[in-house]
Parts: sequence; structure tokens; C-alpha cells
Amino acid sequence: VQQIYGMLTKLFQKARLEKPGQVDPRAAEFTLSLLAAMYDRSGTGYIRTRSAAAALIALSGDTLLAKYRAFFQICAVPDGKVALITRSALRSLLTDLNQIPAIVGESCALSCLEIATHSCFHGVLNSAIVEEKFLSWLRSEPAVLLWLPTCYRLLATEMVSHQARCR
Repeated sequence: VQQIYGMLTKLFQKARLEKPGQVDPRAAEFTLSLLAAMYDRSGTGYIRTRSAAAALIALSGDTLLAKYRAFFQICAVPDGKVALITRSALRSLLTDLNQIPAIVGESCALSCLEIATHSCFHGVLNSAIVEEKFLSWLRSEPAVLLWLPTCYRLLATEMVSHQARCR
């Protein structure tokens, strides 16, 4: 937790420099509190780095494709010249990401995670998949992660400005 707090402090200090007045001085504390609520409910003082990274990626303002590629990068294992993601790594990622809607009482059951994992590996004979297969599956907007593109679209609409007047 202390290492993550140090990392968050540096991250938000840099963000404050890039966007003066737009970053709360307590952003690192608030973010750590959220991560702890999601990944350290028993108060052990330990949060897996990959879990925290997955949450920060999901909650970032980046594009969906950039988020999806980052998810692959944090879960993939090298296999010769390519990187692959295994079923267990995908299941772990989905479990971590499921903690985000769970914090507001909107999680899905473990069987939902298994169904999602099975759908990603549908028609795959190997024990792992390449990035393109993973990205293709995510672009199909699996139900377990439907909240992610929905939140992205909501964020994107905040920037839309219409010149129309309502009567």
C-alpha cells in the first residue's frame, strides 16, 4: 500500500503540473482509499500491483483501445516472439476489473466471469491467446465488462457541445 501511495503521489503531482487547478491535492489519498476498498477489504496493507494497475487503467481517461492494449500488457506472458494471455490470467484480470462496479453494488457472479472467459477462448485450441484475439473479444463488448465502454462513452459526451437551442 505504501509503494502504491508513493506511485500515486508522483502520478498526481505530475498531473497537477500538466493541468494546474484541475487535480485535487488529496487525489492520491482518495485513489488509494478506493483501491484499498476494492482490493484490501480485510486491511492487510497489501494490494497486488497488477490489481491496482488494472483499476487505474480502467478508470483512466484514455481511449478504449489504449485501455484494452494496456490490460493485455499487464497480463500477458512472453512466448517466444509473441505475448500471450492465458485463461487464468484473463480470469484474474476480470476478477480485478469486476471489483470496480462491485464497489457500487453492481458486480456479477463468479459464473459470469467463467462464461466471459469461455467466450473469449471460444474456438481456441491453445491454452493462451494472442493480443488480436483478446482485443477482438473486448471490442465485442462482453457483458461482464459492458460498464467500461459505457463509462467511456459517458465521459466522451461530456466534451460534446451543441449549438442548438431548446424550446
